[in-house]
Amino acid sequence: MTTRPYAAARRTLSVADKLFEVNWGLVLLIGIIASAGFAMLYSVAGGHLWPWAGAADVALPGRPRRARRGACIDVRVWMSLAYPAYAVSLLLLIAVVIAGHVGKGAERWIALGPLGLQPSELMKVALILALSRLLPARQERRGSIQAAQCRHRPRHDRHPGGVRVLQPNLGTTLIILADGASLLFLAGLSWWWIAPTFGAVVAAVPTAWQFVLHDYQKRRVLTFLDPESDALGAGWNITQAKIAIGSGGMTGKGFLQGTQSRLNFLPEKQTDFIWTSLCEEFGFVGAVALLILFAVVIYYGVQIAMSARSQFGRLLAMGVTLNFFFYILINASMVMGLIPVVGIPMPLISYGGSAMLTVMFGFGLLMSVHVHRQVEIPRLSGGII
Repeated sequence: MTTRPYAAARRTLSVADKLFEVNWGLVLLIGIIASAGFAMLYSVAGGHLWPWAGAADVALPGRPRRARRGACIDVRVWMSLAYPAYAVSLLLLIAVVIAGHVGKGAERWIALGPLGLQPSELMKVALILALSRLLPARQERRGSIQAAQCRHRPRHDRHPGGVRVLQPNLGTTLIILADGASLLFLAGLSWWWIAPTFGAVVAAVPTAWQFVLHDYQKRRVLTFLDPESDALGAGWNITQAKIAIGSGGMTGKGFLQGTQSRLNFLPEKQTDFIWTSLCEEFGFVGAVALLILFAVVIYYGVQIAMSARSQFGRLLAMGVTLNFFFYILINASMVMGLIPVVGIPMPLISYGGSAMLTVMFGFGLLMSVHVHRQVEIPRLSGGII
């Protein structure tokens, strides 16, 4: 028993209370991993702060700070903003189709002055917020209808609509679908719905190949199946990535000694393929050490989700944690040749504004759930969502 009153159980928390309740271990881990990301950007820039490490140097001090700011906002505020955030993200996706910047064969960016915004990255967190609010409300509605047939439907129970990724960004689409499916499963969706849906998705693969996937996406899949068939063309990226990973051996070539990246053999060395640079310079030991740090962050996320009293908080924390996990899983699998190449960065390591903003905003939500883990969000029938 602690003699100090549990601050997060109060309805109104002071700034001191919130700072006391922040999970400082998680903040420290984020700072360590982000520092490793800065070091790798410095390395792939040839030992210079410009162009990539210079931008990271500006952003690095603010990464954990932005997460802490998000933690100080009451989780009920995030719940009230869930649907508006989803609507704004959906409108931005539509704006990409109308006035988006075309990059690497896909419309993904909106120009905001000197900055470029990738709305599909924002949709990942917006979808998690919306589903975390929607699913408990739907469960409550079903319970209310069973208890009293004349129960009134609340406005916040309306479904926000399906997610539509309007630009051909296969990697981001996969994460958005995985986030949504995971939350539906965690919310208790029956296997009678899951199994037929999964079967329908598998059955739709031939149709998607024929009519949905773009030519460059088909080439990526074919290259994944046989990268040596065109090692100097379509298979160049994955071939060079495998060379970089293998050349690192057990302990690596040493910091700033990676040849694949410094001699520009490695494609997109500052974004999608920065993991290969780390493997080349620090070897198997360095790669495993970073994966362990990632695993500890994921462990923190699961623990925070389990400690939340409200269903909204639990789903939100698990959604953010799974989103972080999918980033790591897809990027690491991609550069090792286990899945086709898709445009997914390594979180906290890769260069990139929109992805970094999304990840850090997600950590802010995660910390908000932790700080306010004892906050109860009443259901209509008196329970907690």
